Amino acid sequence: MTEFGRVGVLLGGRSSEREISLMSGRAVLAALRSRGVDARPFDPGLQSVCELERAGFDRVFIALHGRFGEDGTIQGVLETLRIPYTGSGVQASAAAIDKLVTKRLWVWAGIPTPNWRELDADGDFDAVARELGGPVVVKPRSEGSTIGITKVMSNQQGELARAFTEALRYDTRVFAEELVTGRELTCAILGSGREAEALPLIEIRAPAGNYDYQNKYFTDDTQYLCPAPVDPALAQHVQRLCLQAYAVVGARGWARVDVMLKPQPDGEHPLLLELNTSPGMTGHSLVPMAARQRGLEFADLVLRILSDARLEVGA
Repeated sequence: MTEFGRVGVLLGGRSSEREISLMSGRAVLAALRSRGVDARPFDPGLQSVCELERAGFDRVFIALHGRFGEDGTIQGVLETLRIPYTGSGVQASAAAIDKLVTKRLWVWAGIPTPNWRELDADGDFDAVARELGGPVVVKPRSEGSTIGITKVMSNQQGELARAFTEALRYDTRVFAEELVTGRELTCAILGSGREAEALPLIEIRAPAGNYDYQNKYFTDDTQYLCPAPVDPALAQHVQRLCLQAYAVVGARGWARVDVMLKPQPDGEHPLLLELNTSPGMTGHSLVPMAARQRGLEFADLVLRILSDARLEVGA
Protein backbone atom coordinates (compact mmCIF):
# COMPACT_ATOMS: atom_id res chain seq x y z
CA MET A 1 0.00 0.00 0.00
CA THR A 2 3.04 2.28 -0.20
CA GLU A 3 1.71 3.62 -3.52
CA PHE A 4 -0.80 5.72 -1.57
CA GLY A 5 1.93 7.41 0.47
CA ARG A 6 0.88 9.28 3.59
CA VAL A 7 -2.92 9.40 3.68
CA GLY A 8 -5.01 11.85 5.67
CA VAL A 9 -8.51 10.86 6.75
CA LEU A 10 -10.54 14.03 7.17
CA LEU A 11 -13.17 13.53 9.85
CA GLY A 12 -15.26 15.47 12.35
CA GLY A 13 -15.43 18.98 10.95
CA ARG A 14 -17.78 21.76 11.97
CA SER A 15 -21.18 20.74 10.62
CA SER A 16 -24.24 19.48 12.47
CA GLU A 17 -23.22 16.02 11.22
CA ARG A 18 -19.91 16.07 13.12
CA GLU A 19 -20.81 13.09 15.29
CA ILE A 20 -21.59 10.93 12.26
CA SER A 21 -18.46 12.10 10.47
CA LEU A 22 -16.32 11.02 13.41
CA MET A 23 -17.89 7.57 13.22
CA SER A 24 -17.33 7.38 9.45
CA GLY A 25 -13.76 8.63 9.67
CA ARG A 26 -12.74 6.22 12.41
CA ALA A 27 -14.13 3.29 10.41
CA VAL A 28 -12.25 4.43 7.28
CA LEU A 29 -9.05 4.97 9.27
CA ALA A 30 -9.22 1.48 10.78
CA ALA A 31 -9.90 -0.09 7.37
CA LEU A 32 -6.92 1.64 5.75
CA ARG A 33 -4.58 0.73 8.56
CA SER A 34 -5.76 -2.89 8.41
CA ARG A 35 -4.43 -2.97 4.84
CA GLY A 36 -1.09 -1.43 5.72
CA VAL A 37 -1.81 2.11 4.56
CA ASP A 38 0.00 4.91 6.41
CA ALA A 39 -3.25 6.68 7.35
CA ARG A 40 -3.54 9.54 9.86
CA PRO A 41 -6.65 11.32 11.19
CA PHE A 42 -7.14 15.02 10.60
CA ASP A 43 -10.04 16.99 12.07
CA PRO A 44 -10.67 20.34 10.29
CA GLY A 45 -13.02 21.25 13.12
CA LEU A 46 -10.08 21.33 15.53
CA GLN A 47 -7.05 21.78 13.28
CA SER A 48 -6.16 24.63 10.93
CA VAL A 49 -5.47 24.80 7.20
CA CYS A 50 -1.84 25.55 8.06
CA GLU A 51 -1.66 22.26 9.97
CA LEU A 52 -3.22 20.48 7.00
CA GLU A 53 -0.50 21.86 4.73
CA ARG A 54 2.26 20.88 7.18
CA ALA A 55 0.88 17.34 7.59
CA GLY A 56 2.47 16.32 4.29
CA PHE A 57 -0.39 14.16 3.05
CA ASP A 58 0.03 12.64 -0.41
CA ARG A 59 -3.75 12.23 -0.68
CA VAL A 60 -6.77 12.41 1.59
CA PHE A 61 -9.96 10.47 2.13
CA ILE A 62 -12.81 12.89 2.86
CA ALA A 63 -15.07 11.39 5.53
CA LEU A 64 -16.66 14.74 6.33
CA HIS A 65 -20.43 15.25 6.03
CA GLY A 66 -22.40 18.45 5.56
CA ARG A 67 -21.10 21.99 5.53
CA PHE A 68 -17.36 22.65 5.34
CA GLY A 69 -16.79 19.09 4.19
CA GLU A 70 -19.33 18.11 1.56
CA ASP A 71 -20.10 21.54 0.09
CA GLY A 72 -16.96 22.29 -1.93
CA THR A 73 -15.26 24.23 0.89
CA ILE A 74 -12.61 21.69 1.87
CA GLN A 75 -12.34 20.60 -1.75
CA GLY A 76 -11.29 24.13 -2.65
CA VAL A 77 -8.69 24.13 0.11
CA LEU A 78 -7.28 20.83 -1.13
CA GLU A 79 -7.16 22.10 -4.72
CA THR A 80 -5.19 25.12 -3.50
CA LEU A 81 -2.79 22.93 -1.50
CA ARG A 82 -2.54 20.46 -4.44
CA ILE A 83 -3.52 17.45 -2.32
CA PRO A 84 -5.56 14.84 -4.26
CA TYR A 85 -8.82 13.93 -2.52
CA THR A 86 -11.66 11.45 -2.75
CA GLY A 87 -15.11 12.21 -4.09
CA SER A 88 -16.54 15.07 -6.09
CA GLY A 89 -14.81 18.33 -6.93
CA VAL A 90 -15.62 21.86 -5.85
CA GLN A 91 -18.46 22.63 -8.25
CA ALA A 92 -20.27 19.29 -8.03
CA SER A 93 -19.98 19.25 -4.22
CA ALA A 94 -21.44 22.75 -3.97
CA ALA A 95 -24.28 21.88 -6.35
CA ALA A 96 -25.18 18.57 -4.70
CA ILE A 97 -25.36 19.88 -1.14
CA ASP A 98 -27.94 22.48 -2.22
CA LYS A 99 -31.02 20.35 -2.76
CA LEU A 100 -32.76 22.95 -4.92
CA VAL A 101 -29.78 23.42 -7.23
CA THR A 102 -29.68 19.65 -7.60
CA LYS A 103 -33.42 19.45 -8.32
CA ARG A 104 -33.22 22.22 -10.92
CA LEU A 105 -30.38 20.44 -12.71
CA TRP A 106 -32.38 17.22 -12.68
CA VAL A 107 -35.54 18.87 -13.98
CA TRP A 108 -33.48 20.45 -16.79
CA ALA A 109 -32.19 16.97 -17.66
CA GLY A 110 -35.65 15.37 -17.49
CA ILE A 111 -34.93 13.40 -14.32
CA PRO A 112 -38.06 13.00 -12.14
CA THR A 113 -38.05 14.58 -8.68
CA PRO A 114 -40.90 15.54 -6.30
CA ASN A 115 -42.58 18.92 -6.78
CA TRP A 116 -41.39 21.69 -4.49
CA ARG A 117 -41.76 25.36 -3.58
CA GLU A 118 -39.27 27.66 -1.90
CA LEU A 119 -40.39 29.20 1.39
CA ASP A 120 -39.69 32.57 2.92
CA ALA A 121 -40.97 34.48 5.92
CA ASP A 122 -43.12 36.82 3.80
CA GLY A 123 -44.57 34.06 1.63
CA ASP A 124 -48.11 32.73 1.50
CA PHE A 125 -47.90 29.36 3.24
CA ASP A 126 -51.53 28.54 2.48
CA ALA A 127 -50.86 29.09 -1.23
CA VAL A 128 -47.82 26.79 -1.07
CA ALA A 129 -49.92 24.08 0.59
CA ARG A 130 -52.57 24.41 -2.12
CA GLU A 131 -50.03 24.34 -4.95
CA LEU A 132 -48.34 21.19 -3.67
CA GLY A 133 -51.77 19.68 -3.07
CA GLY A 134 -51.29 17.48 -0.02
CA PRO A 135 -48.86 16.53 2.73
CA VAL A 136 -45.39 18.05 2.36
CA VAL A 137 -41.98 17.74 3.96
CA VAL A 138 -40.18 20.97 4.92
CA LYS A 139 -36.40 20.83 4.53
CA PRO A 140 -33.36 23.04 4.99
CA ARG A 141 -31.75 23.37 1.57
CA SER A 142 -28.25 22.29 2.60
CA GLU A 143 -28.54 19.93 5.56
CA GLY A 144 -28.20 16.16 5.60
CA SER A 145 -29.07 13.19 7.82
CA THR A 146 -32.72 14.41 7.94
CA ILE A 147 -31.65 17.22 10.29
CA GLY A 148 -34.23 20.04 10.50
CA ILE A 149 -36.84 18.15 8.46
CA THR A 150 -40.55 18.19 9.38
CA LYS A 151 -43.44 16.31 7.80
CA VAL A 152 -46.55 18.50 7.49
CA MET A 153 -49.72 16.50 6.96
CA SER A 154 -52.02 19.56 6.80
CA ASN A 155 -51.81 23.33 7.15
CA GLN A 156 -55.08 23.91 8.96
CA GLN A 157 -53.44 25.40 12.06
CA GLY A 158 -50.30 27.00 10.67
CA GLU A 159 -48.24 23.81 10.71
CA LEU A 160 -46.28 24.85 7.61
CA ALA A 161 -45.13 28.11 9.20
CA ARG A 162 -43.96 26.25 12.31
CA ALA A 163 -42.05 23.74 10.20
CA PHE A 164 -40.46 26.64 8.32
CA THR A 165 -39.32 28.17 11.62
CA GLU A 166 -37.84 24.84 12.72
CA ALA A 167 -35.90 24.46 9.46
CA LEU A 168 -34.52 28.00 9.83
CA ARG A 169 -32.62 26.79 12.89
CA TYR A 170 -30.34 24.89 10.51
CA ASP A 171 -30.31 26.93 7.30
CA THR A 172 -31.20 30.37 6.02
CA ARG A 173 -32.86 28.77 2.99
CA VAL A 174 -35.85 26.44 3.27
CA PHE A 175 -38.24 24.67 0.90
CA ALA A 176 -41.35 22.51 1.00
CA GLU A 177 -41.45 19.35 -1.05
CA GLU A 178 -44.26 17.00 -2.01
CA LEU A 179 -44.36 14.17 0.54
CA VAL A 180 -44.15 10.97 -1.45
CA THR A 181 -45.72 7.92 0.17
CA GLY A 182 -44.16 4.78 -1.19
CA ARG A 183 -41.14 2.55 -1.00
CA GLU A 184 -37.81 4.18 -0.16
CA LEU A 185 -34.69 3.13 -2.05
CA THR A 186 -31.09 4.21 -2.22
CA CYS A 187 -28.54 3.68 -4.97
CA ALA A 188 -24.79 3.75 -4.32
CA ILE A 189 -22.51 4.72 -7.18
CA LEU A 190 -18.78 4.09 -7.56
CA GLY A 191 -16.38 5.45 -10.15
CA SER A 192 -16.09 8.43 -12.44
CA GLY A 193 -17.25 9.28 -15.96
CA ARG A 194 -17.97 6.29 -18.14
CA GLU A 195 -16.45 4.02 -15.49
CA ALA A 196 -19.19 4.88 -12.97
CA GLU A 197 -21.35 1.93 -11.91
CA ALA A 198 -24.51 1.65 -9.86
CA LEU A 199 -24.39 -0.90 -7.04
CA PRO A 200 -27.40 -3.05 -6.07
CA LEU A 201 -30.37 -1.04 -4.82
CA ILE A 202 -31.31 -1.09 -1.14
CA GLU A 203 -34.86 -0.75 0.12
CA ILE A 204 -35.19 1.02 3.48
CA ARG A 205 -38.06 0.05 5.78
CA ALA A 206 -38.01 2.35 8.79
CA PRO A 207 -40.42 2.15 11.75
CA ALA A 208 -43.68 3.87 10.74
CA GLY A 209 -41.90 5.00 7.56
CA ASN A 210 -39.86 7.49 9.59
CA TYR A 211 -36.23 7.23 8.45
CA ASP A 212 -35.01 9.99 10.76
CA TYR A 213 -31.65 10.71 12.42
CA GLN A 214 -32.24 8.20 15.22
CA ASN A 215 -33.43 5.42 12.94
CA LYS A 216 -30.56 6.05 10.54
CA TYR A 217 -27.68 5.77 12.95
CA PHE A 218 -28.58 4.66 16.45
CA THR A 219 -31.20 1.89 16.37
CA ASP A 220 -31.50 -1.54 14.82
CA ASP A 221 -35.23 -1.17 14.13
CA THR A 222 -34.82 -0.13 10.50
CA GLN A 223 -34.79 -2.94 7.94
CA TYR A 224 -32.50 -2.86 4.91
CA LEU A 225 -33.25 -5.17 2.00
CA CYS A 226 -30.32 -5.60 -0.38
CA PRO A 227 -30.81 -6.22 -3.16
CA ALA A 228 -34.14 -4.42 -3.00
CA PRO A 229 -37.15 -6.61 -3.86
CA VAL A 230 -37.92 -4.62 -6.99
CA ASP A 231 -38.86 -5.87 -10.45
CA PRO A 232 -35.56 -6.26 -12.37
CA ALA A 233 -36.66 -3.95 -15.19
CA LEU A 234 -37.67 -1.25 -12.70
CA ALA A 235 -34.40 -1.71 -10.76
CA GLN A 236 -32.38 -1.20 -13.93
CA HIS A 237 -34.45 1.89 -14.77
CA VAL A 238 -33.78 3.36 -11.30
CA GLN A 239 -30.06 2.63 -11.59
CA ARG A 240 -29.89 4.31 -15.02
CA LEU A 241 -31.68 7.37 -13.65
CA CYS A 242 -29.28 7.56 -10.72
CA LEU A 243 -26.24 7.30 -12.97
CA GLN A 244 -27.70 10.08 -15.13
CA ALA A 245 -28.39 12.20 -12.04
CA TYR A 246 -24.80 11.62 -10.87
CA ALA A 247 -23.41 12.68 -14.24
CA VAL A 248 -25.63 15.77 -14.56
CA VAL A 249 -24.40 17.11 -11.21
CA GLY A 250 -20.81 16.36 -12.24
CA ALA A 251 -20.15 13.96 -9.37
CA ARG A 252 -17.18 11.62 -9.37
CA GLY A 253 -15.54 8.95 -7.22
CA TRP A 254 -18.58 7.82 -5.28
CA ALA A 255 -21.97 9.00 -4.08
CA ARG A 256 -25.41 7.84 -3.01
CA VAL A 257 -28.74 8.81 -4.56
CA ASP A 258 -31.97 8.62 -2.52
CA VAL A 259 -35.14 7.59 -4.35
CA MET A 260 -38.85 7.18 -3.62
CA LEU A 261 -41.12 4.85 -5.58
CA LYS A 262 -44.48 6.58 -6.00
CA PRO A 263 -47.42 4.20 -6.60
CA GLN A 264 -49.42 5.01 -9.74
CA PRO A 265 -52.20 3.10 -11.53
CA ASP A 266 -49.66 1.78 -14.06
CA GLY A 267 -47.02 0.83 -11.46
CA GLU A 268 -44.35 2.39 -9.28
CA HIS A 269 -42.60 5.51 -10.58
CA PRO A 270 -39.19 6.60 -9.23
CA LEU A 271 -38.68 10.15 -7.95
CA LEU A 272 -35.15 11.18 -7.01
CA LEU A 273 -34.77 13.14 -3.77
CA GLU A 274 -31.11 14.08 -3.37
CA LEU A 275 -27.51 13.11 -4.06
CA ASN A 276 -24.93 12.69 -1.28
CA THR A 277 -21.32 13.19 -2.44
CA SER A 278 -19.75 12.05 0.85
CA PRO A 279 -22.04 9.29 2.15
CA GLY A 280 -21.80 7.80 5.61
CA MET A 281 -19.35 4.99 6.37
CA THR A 282 -20.73 3.92 9.76
CA GLY A 283 -21.98 0.53 10.90
CA HIS A 284 -25.46 1.47 9.63
CA SER A 285 -24.30 3.01 6.35
CA LEU A 286 -25.74 2.05 3.00
CA VAL A 287 -22.84 2.28 0.54
CA PRO A 288 -20.85 -0.43 2.37
CA MET A 289 -24.00 -2.56 2.49
CA ALA A 290 -24.49 -2.35 -1.28
CA ALA A 291 -20.77 -2.95 -1.87
CA ARG A 292 -20.88 -6.16 0.19
CA GLN A 293 -23.74 -7.40 -1.98
CA ARG A 294 -21.45 -6.84 -4.96
CA GLY A 295 -18.69 -8.82 -3.19
CA LEU A 296 -16.66 -5.80 -2.05
CA GLU A 297 -15.79 -5.87 1.65
CA PHE A 298 -15.47 -2.63 3.63
CA ALA A 299 -11.67 -2.33 3.46
CA ASP A 300 -11.71 -3.09 -0.28
CA LEU A 301 -14.40 -0.44 -0.79
CA VAL A 302 -12.33 2.14 1.10
CA LEU A 303 -9.23 1.31 -0.94
CA ARG A 304 -11.17 1.54 -4.19
CA ILE A 305 -12.50 5.00 -3.27
CA LEU A 306 -9.03 6.11 -2.17
CA SER A 307 -7.45 4.90 -5.40
CA ASP A 308 -9.72 7.33 -7.29
CA ALA A 309 -8.47 10.36 -5.30
CA ARG A 310 -7.47 13.18 -7.62
CA LEU A 311 -7.38 16.91 -8.20
CA GLU A 312 -9.99 18.60 -10.34
CA VAL A 313 -7.94 21.52 -11.62
CA GLY A 314 -4.74 20.77 -13.48
CA ALA A 315 -4.91 17.11 -12.56
